[in-house]
Amino acid sequence: MYATLNDLNVLFRPIKPSEEDRASMLLEVVSDQLRMAAKNVGKDIDCMIEDGDILVSVLKSVVCDVVGRCLSTPTDEAPMSQVTQSAGGYSVSGTYLVPGGGVWIKKSELARLGLKRQKIGVVDLF
Repeated sequence: MYATLNDLNVLFRPIKPSEEDRASMLLEVVSDQLRMAAKNVGKDIDCMIEDGDILVSVLKSVVCDVVGRCLSTPTDEAPMSQVTQSAGGYSVSGTYLVPGGGVWIKKSELARLGLKRQKIGVVDLF
């Protein structure tokens, strides 16, 4: 794991005793997902740490951000980012925060770790 419960307590917020098991599992899952994201772009995070390509503090920060976001998402109801209600026509609509749920890592977080794959393209003007 790239971060601990103590790191999460300091960088995110104090973890409640009822959240500790979930937080511990999420720390492990997020660390493994970052390893897979690195592997998908032909990199190895552990080697990048040894070579100094990634600072451990930045990696801890990213893991804590992702885990903190997951802990902030309700698990007892559908997490909605937007809800609209109407009275006359009995209409309710909403946008799910994460369709399908689960752990998600933002592109900006991958970029902070140097794991965002660059695309090179050529535009033919003729």
